[in-house]
Amino acid sequence: MRHSRTMPDRPPLPVGWRRFAARLPILLFRCGLGWVFGRRLLLLHHTGRISGLHRRVVLEVVEHDPAGSGWIVASGFGPRAAWYRNLRAEPKTVIEVGTHHHAVTAHFLPPEDGADIMARHAPRHPRTAHRLCRFMGLPSDGTDAGFRQAGRAIPFVRLKDGPGLRRT
Repeated sequence: MRHSRTMPDRPPLPVGWRRFAARLPILLFRCGLGWVFGRRLLLLHHTGRISGLHRRVVLEVVEHDPAGSGWIVASGFGPRAAWYRNLRAEPKTVIEVGTHHHAVTAHFLPPEDGADIMARHAPRHPRTAHRLCRFMGLPSDGTDAGFRQAGRAIPFVRLKDGPGLRRT
């Protein structure tokens, strides 16, 4: 399935010690230590669209609305990231935030929503926003307009509380 946003080439996947460091939070969640990340990171459970195997990935929470709209995450590897494509195939899943499990449904946000999200996110977390843009090869001059332009190219997903699969 092609994604409508234009994306630069996918950044390389981490290898060696960087891969270990990137996967370390998964181990912490699995040991019941997800609370150390507060609400900044979540563990997404997903099912391989080809293999059917249970997969996990830790993602940074871009926004959280406890009033009901759920958690918004971004795909730093673009629309070709395995977790993103797996959620496209099966949007109902489970996330862990801290020590709590939530059944959620993934909603893939349009580019204009991405622009608004990035415009809100950048002033709150300027270094993270700049790193995300640089990592994805997106230009950003640090202005609201620059972050809005970058946000249109970043795939954002809202993980909304709702009926889904319960995993423990």
